[in-house]
Amino acid sequence: MAQQPQLHFPILIFTSIFVISFSSFIRPPHPFDPLTESEFKLIRNIIKKKYPVGPTHRFTFQYVGLNEPDKSGVLSWHLSLHHNVTPPPRQAFVIARENRKTREIVVDFSSRAIVSDIIRVGHGNPMLTIDEQEVATELVLKFKPFRQSIRRRGLEVSEVVVTSSTMGWFGEKDTDRLIKTIPFYLNGSVNTYLRPIEGMTIIVNLEKMKVTTFKDRFMGPLPKANGTEYRFSKLKPPFGPTLKNSIFLQPNGPGFKIDGHVVRFYIFWVIHVEIKYYSPVLLKIIILNNLKFSYTKIFQEYKLKKNTNIYNFQNNDYINKNYIMWRHTEAEVPGLEITEVRPDVSLVARMVTTVGNYDYIVDYEFKPSGAIKMEVGLTGVLEVKPVEYVHTSEIKEDDIHGTIVADNTVGVNHDHFVTYRLDLDIDGTENSFVRTELVTKRTPKSVKTPRKSYWTTNRKTVKTEAEARVKLGLRAEELMVVNPNRLTKHGNEVGYRLFPGPVSGTLMAHDDYPQIRGAFTNYNVWITLYNKSEVWASGLYADRSQGDDTLAVWSQRNREIEKKDIVMWYTVGFHHVPCQEDFPTMPTLSSGFELRPANFFEQNPVLKTKPIKLSSAPKCTPKNGY
Repeated sequence: MAQQPQLHFPILIFTSIFVISFSSFIRPPHPFDPLTESEFKLIRNIIKKKYPVGPTHRFTFQYVGLNEPDKSGVLSWHLSLHHNVTPPPRQAFVIARENRKTREIVVDFSSRAIVSDIIRVGHGNPMLTIDEQEVATELVLKFKPFRQSIRRRGLEVSEVVVTSSTMGWFGEKDTDRLIKTIPFYLNGSVNTYLRPIEGMTIIVNLEKMKVTTFKDRFMGPLPKANGTEYRFSKLKPPFGPTLKNSIFLQPNGPGFKIDGHVVRFYIFWVIHVEIKYYSPVLLKIIILNNLKFSYTKIFQEYKLKKNTNIYNFQNNDYINKNYIMWRHTEAEVPGLEITEVRPDVSLVARMVTTVGNYDYIVDYEFKPSGAIKMEVGLTGVLEVKPVEYVHTSEIKEDDIHGTIVADNTVGVNHDHFVTYRLDLDIDGTENSFVRTELVTKRTPKSVKTPRKSYWTTNRKTVKTEAEARVKLGLRAEELMVVNPNRLTKHGNEVGYRLFPGPVSGTLMAHDDYPQIRGAFTNYNVWITLYNKSEVWASGLYADRSQGDDTLAVWSQRNREIEKKDIVMWYTVGFHHVPCQEDFPTMPTLSSGFELRPANFFEQNPVLKTKPIKLSSAPKCTPKNGY
């Protein structure tokens, strides 16, 4: 292990995408701007003075990021027309390990000092660092019993790749910082995850930095390397047909402007993009509604593991010919034939992160209508297990818990759950959550009509967090966040409506240990009272946690949420039963949801949008993947 504290700055790789300078004037940072390289260095220097590293003193940085300022200060700063209000204090939040203790440290940049330093007490461990994972896998590859087990299987150690993952929690009282390692075999394949070496349990203690558990339980079959290749340069004909690209020109340039980490699009979209080490994408969305002369702010947050490898704002606006902004043909007026249509032009912010064998594609689509579509796509490589079977007729009485996708290879059944944190401030922070049920009514006998039924709505403003937990699909209802203090000229409360996508909830028993930790999937939608510390649905210390600091626990406080500063949580779920088409790489599987203005505008906000004249594009090679 290195003797000097090490800070890793993967986010800095992406910073230059957004920084565009038009003059020598240096503006003050936005309160949500991510930490800069110089700030990272300052943090390291300040902390090293207090915690010098030596032979008997070990200190490592587990997480370093912006210490988000209080919301009230940020709102005051935003509401100042010329930003003359002093911005909130700029600080950094650090999670560190010092001699087997977890410290939470706050560094203030103006005073260049540590303003808070506490030892964290509770269940769960800080996130793994890349250094720890790399050292753990190196220890396993050098571990003599492991090398002997590999040779006993007739395999070459030089062809073995070892990956690492967290241990989980299954009721143990002792939750040391342990890391589980899993070996895979290359030897003719670069599709690492499709050739697992079964039968070994290998655990590394991160405090002792040594292999503390090694069991060679059995020797199972090894999936073959043939059929696992996915690189185009290595594939052999025949190939599929070449797809034709559809490209549109924007002769007057893109329809958005970038200023530092702030992106402006159309009339009212002001989007602040923050890239965090702990949470690769964090979008702060400010809706400045010029049509209503009102102010609306929406915070959106999305959490994934730290190894994000692509983050991109598309270089041009995104025109999807399958989308129509609005359209109407009028053929009933004598002597007139009217057809009016507007294609939809959206701004798409895309983030791609690789988490082990899976790649997650996260799109935020901002529409001129004021709607926001959020979509997550799953691709990459299946998690598989070796079996002795090559055909379904060979399967014995035991359940293989998956699908045979190749010789000796089962793609295992599994779930994906992605939770979005949506801090919706509709024209201020006094918001309410409204559930409007669509109910069937019998036609009264007193009404003279052949109709037997009709449907109507029952509108209910939710009072507490417990009443706001929603399992989608159980009944027909509409969900909205509104500001009851702001009314349209017709008396409707301004708001945003949730349009859910396909619904998948947990299938696990609620007392199962993984479900205790993942209890935030018990419902599809939650509403909680805003709390600065309640950010991560699974808790800040998710590694080996015991489920006592999750969204489900916060909701049990059952706080009042009517006319309060509230947060919506939405979970996109996938139940994945693999099929052969998912092998050797998986075509993208997508799901998502939409937030759409509901009585937020006085009328259709894109009614007067000018028609677009599309030009034919010259032949060119688009950027790979975009």
